Amino acid sequence: MADKIQTAPSAEDQDLARQVSRLTRRSFAVGGAASLVGLGVWGWLGYSREIDKASWPLRRMLEANEKLARACFSGTRPAPEFDVAYASEPRVNGRWGLGQKLNAAAWRLKIENPESRPVSFSLTLDDIQALPRVDSITELKCVEGWSTIVHWTGARLSDLMAKFRVGTRSGQAPDSRNSPGDLLRYVGLATPDKEYFVGLDMPSALHSQTLLCYAMNGEPLTAEHGAPLRLVIPVKYGFKSIKRLGTLRFSDDRPADYWAEMGYDWYAGM
Repeated sequence: MADKIQTAPSAEDQDLARQVSRLTRRSFAVGGAASLVGLGVWGWLGYSREIDKASWPLRRMLEANEKLARACFSGTRPAPEFDVAYASEPRVNGRWGLGQKLNAAAWRLKIENPESRPVSFSLTLDDIQALPRVDSITELKCVEGWSTIVHWTGARLSDLMAKFRVGTRSGQAPDSRNSPGDLLRYVGLATPDKEYFVGLDMPSALHSQTLLCYAMNGEPLTAEHGAPLRLVIPVKYGFKSIKRLGTLRFSDDRPADYWAEMGYDWYAGM
């Protein structure tokens, strides 16, 4: 076989090779600089002073997000509802507050309203189920990035507040339209063992889709999904939908929140 004849590269080939070489060196330099900037910013965030378990730039960003979410929130604007055919069982995420064995017969929901006209009493599951029944098919969205459409059955938190006249300074039923100043500002919710707890702003608590749920996809709640009663609030991320409710506490003081104490956003609106 004859040897291949090697020829010198043309002027065009040489020019192209020089351009590729320059682009390669430039890309490497730009990429390296960007990596160094990224590492520098990450290191700066890591060594920045903390506010509520988050570096102060991240905390300020979360506060800005909360202001924007509050400004966009409307108590009359519902989260999307879906056909029941799309409903399925969500992941069992989060077992905080579910460590104790459930005694359904002994379970009670404690209501605390310490402001102005202080009251404290307990409700049974029968008391909750005596409130107007609501079926809602909404999307449970996790801050981790997954979501599931679920068919929930329960009672509106606002209906409980209206019937038992809690969440207000006067002891009257809440009326956000005509007497907004009579409303207390927050609701704190906790499991019976107090191991898990969340806080809600009052407008979100009064939203028509905020439910005290005792059934999921047509069946009573199971222990891992929060039996006998859990909160479902589709205008918030899933970690606000506390399982196995034990206490509702209405107050003007912003309540503690499990994940906010770990550095997450307290408001958690979508």
